[in-house]
Amino acid sequence: MTTTSNQTAQTPLYDLILQQNARMTEFAGWEMPVQFSGLKPEHAAVREAVGMFDISHMGKFLLSGEHLREQLQRLVPSDLSRLSAGESQYTVLLNPQGGIIDDFIFYYQGNNRAVAIVNAATTDKDKTWLLEQLKETSVQLHDVSQEQILLAVQGPKAITTLDPLLEGDMTSLKAFGHTEVSVFGETAFISRTGYTGEDGVEIMLPIAAGRKLWEALLEKGVTPCGLGARDTLRLESALSLYSQDIDDTTTPLEAGLGWLVHLDSKGDFIGREVLAKQKAEGLQRRLVGLEMQGRGIARHDYPILQEGKEVGIVTSGTLSPTLGKAIALGYVPKSLAKVGQALEVEIRGKKYPAQVVKKPFYRTSHPAPKG
Repeated sequence: MTTTSNQTAQTPLYDLILQQNARMTEFAGWEMPVQFSGLKPEHAAVREAVGMFDISHMGKFLLSGEHLREQLQRLVPSDLSRLSAGESQYTVLLNPQGGIIDDFIFYYQGNNRAVAIVNAATTDKDKTWLLEQLKETSVQLHDVSQEQILLAVQGPKAITTLDPLLEGDMTSLKAFGHTEVSVFGETAFISRTGYTGEDGVEIMLPIAAGRKLWEALLEKGVTPCGLGARDTLRLESALSLYSQDIDDTTTPLEAGLGWLVHLDSKGDFIGREVLAKQKAEGLQRRLVGLEMQGRGIARHDYPILQEGKEVGIVTSGTLSPTLGKAIALGYVPKSLAKVGQALEVEIRGKKYPAQVVKKPFYRTSHPAPKG
């Protein structure tokens, strides 16, 4: 990682990305590509073939210690004891109010070892929180955020395109499975996960090998993709973005992430009382999917109205390249969260009709095989 004079960080692929004439932007303190060839062709490449993203800005923690899963149980609402080696769990760190400190994936490697990949903007916050909560345990946290490249290779042709470049069994990986392979003579961590709603993998490896892999994938015709396509892809699949759709004031139940809350199968954890109360008494608000009924495009922070009265807020919104419709996520009272509910979004002082629809907005026809 390098830093420019204004303290904006650059990933180890920065110079190679500039060679592709990428348009850059500041994101979470990093100088990142917003697009290469254009949002629409990059989006289409992932939906129809294969695209790749430099996600080296994300936080990368190696965790180890006796009874590792048991030691971490108190910090998340998910039951980590259910994981076997090679399995992973998307989950969240919670504060005492049940709010989401961050969402992340916990990859259990067996032998009391694990990998945790966290959001770029919250890496320091997460590290501080984890170290404080684990200081009385045997768990060790090794931050390799600056030592490793992280690439996401996504799309229905991701596996077949990447496989010839690796030494190791990747094709048998199930969804959310992970393993170690060899890439250009270096050990790489690879998982069948992603943030696009398509099949694909995320691969973490040393910088020199990562740079070679980026160039090798370019030579194979893989489309480099920026933050613009990453956002439209994840929103079509109704995947939450931290600091917009979820944050430390939203609980996983409100955010539609109830499937990762395992109240019945595990003991105490931070925020449990709040979640148990919400489950027993019902939610006051819910994150819903919205489809605009006219030409208006809902954007982050736009008011959601019912009969002219503000009832909620848009957290994410875009024009869906796949669907050709404007879609959005937003929080509304539970009474207005039913599919088919008519609402409005205020856009620059005007009201535009919207309707609550089922999430996700898009579902791939090329899913990763389930474990």
